[in-house]
Amino acid sequence: MKKRIFLVIGLIFLVSLLAGCTEIKQPITSESEGFWNEYIVYPLSLFIIKVAEFAGGSFGLSIIIVTIVIRLFLLPLMIKQTKSSKAMQAIQPEMQKLKEKYSSKDQKTQQKLQQETMALFQQHGVNPLAGCFPLIIQMPILIGFYHAITRTREIADHSFLWFDLGSPDPIYLLPLIAGVTTFIQQKMMMAGTANQNPQMAMMLWLMPIMIIVFAINFPAALSLYWVVGNIFMIVQTYFIKGPELKSAKATGNAGGAKK
Repeated sequence: MKKRIFLVIGLIFLVSLLAGCTEIKQPITSESEGFWNEYIVYPLSLFIIKVAEFAGGSFGLSIIIVTIVIRLFLLPLMIKQTKSSKAMQAIQPEMQKLKEKYSSKDQKTQQKLQQETMALFQQHGVNPLAGCFPLIIQMPILIGFYHAITRTREIADHSFLWFDLGSPDPIYLLPLIAGVTTFIQQKMMMAGTANQNPQMAMMLWLMPIMIIVFAINFPAALSLYWVVGNIFMIVQTYFIKGPELKSAKATGNAGGAKK
């Protein structure tokens, strides 16, 4: 029953996301219709415009401020998601033992595995779905902010530092910074696990490359958003996972010394 509920939620979210993506080239105004436009994209667009007014008309500075505000708003959810991931990671050895114990593929054995796994979760107070709720809440906000930046026409008419917000960075510096900060942020998030999972290790390199390619072709306003968001996530991850990062670094140094 729970799986069906989450499947329905996932489908609703996917439909909402796709509905928003079809309007990516349409300017967002107070007359834009639909739940996605009226309650997510337009309020964020208006927020960017109002902050720009207080920032002396600088939409670049407004994007930086609004990005930080949104990240601070989402910070409790990110902390909860990180704690949930830590809890799941801590019981992985015990879960692996259960999988080895009930390795048979017959239905009764698999049912027993599910029962033992649920008992393990209850014993350690772990909710395997807890990490999904913050993500479900975060994604519409972050994607809505992306739409707000792209569809707010006032942004395209302004410049910031050495680039026009509505055009790609002419010297490609911002895309490169976006890619580098993406790599650093992912490296910190995957500390101690990337070497154990080849797929995660591949994503560590693939995502920054994709971000660079997108940023080269997208308006510089989006690159600025990615850079500020990545820097915030780097600082956030450092404070949340500080001990783990130091431990992973010490382990890596010890491994290098042995070689």
